Amino acid sequence: MDNLFFIISKLAWSLLSPTNLIVVLMTLGTIQLLRNKISAAKKILIPTVLVSLVLLAYPVSDYLMHPLETRFSKPEILPETIDGIIVLGGGENLKISIAWNTAEIGGGGDRFIGAATLAKHYPNTPVIFSGGSGLLRFDTTTTGGDIARKLLIAVGIDEDRLIIESQSRNTHENFVLLKDTLPKVDGSYLLITSAFHMARSVGIARQQNINVLPYPVDYYSNKSEFRQWDFSLLEHLQTLEPAWREWIGLTVYYWTGKTSEWLPKQNL
Repeated sequence: MDNLFFIISKLAWSLLSPTNLIVVLMTLGTIQLLRNKISAAKKILIPTVLVSLVLLAYPVSDYLMHPLETRFSKPEILPETIDGIIVLGGGENLKISIAWNTAEIGGGGDRFIGAATLAKHYPNTPVIFSGGSGLLRFDTTTTGGDIARKLLIAVGIDEDRLIIESQSRNTHENFVLLKDTLPKVDGSYLLITSAFHMARSVGIARQQNINVLPYPVDYYSNKSEFRQWDFSLLEHLQTLEPAWREWIGLTVYYWTGKTSEWLPKQNL
C-alpha cells in the first residue's frame, strides 16, 4: 500500500505542479488555435496568460507560503537537554551528487546548517537523519542518507554521533522508519526541516507518538512589508511550487489517515 501511495503521489504531482499546468494549458490552447477553434482557445489561453502575468509581476505565491512558514517558530529558549536532533531529508541533492560524485546540497540545504548549529549547542547529543530517495524513476544504491552523512560530517558533526535512516521515500515513511532508530522511544527531540514542511512533519510525528520540538529553517516567503512588484517569474515559481505541493500534501495526508490534524499548530 505504501508503494502504491508513493507512486500515485509522484504521478499526481506531475499533473498538479503549477509550472506543468501552465505549460499544459498553453499547449491545449495552442492546439485549439491550430484547429481554428478560436473561442475554445480564448477560454484556455486568456486566463492562463493573465495568471502567468500576475505570477511574473508580483510574489502572490507568498500568500500560500507565508501561512505555512509562520505556523511554527524556533523556540525562544532551547531546552537544557534533549535526547536527539532529528533532521529530515530534502536538503541534499541526490541526482547531482551521484552525477558528479560529490555531496551536493539542494534547495533545503539550510537543514544541514540548522543541524550544525544545534549539534554545537548540544555537543553530546546524537544527530538522527531520515531520508532515502524520493525519486520515482531513479534507481540507485546510493541514498539521500549516504549523501547526508557526508554533508553532516562536512559541517562539523562527528560521524560517531550520527544515526542514519536511509530507506524512507516521503515524510510519513521518515517517521515510521526512524522510530526504531531513536535512542529513547519516549524521548524529546528537536526537529529540523524546512519551515513550510514543518506542519505536516509535526502532525505525523504526533500521530507516531514521537515527541518533537520544531526548529524550522529554510524560509521562502517575504513578509508583507518586503513584497513588491519585481517581475521575477522564476523566483515566484520557486516559492509557489513547494507551497502548493505542501497544501496538497497536508490535505492528502489527512484524508488518508497519515496525520490526525489537517494543519497542526504550535503547542503553547
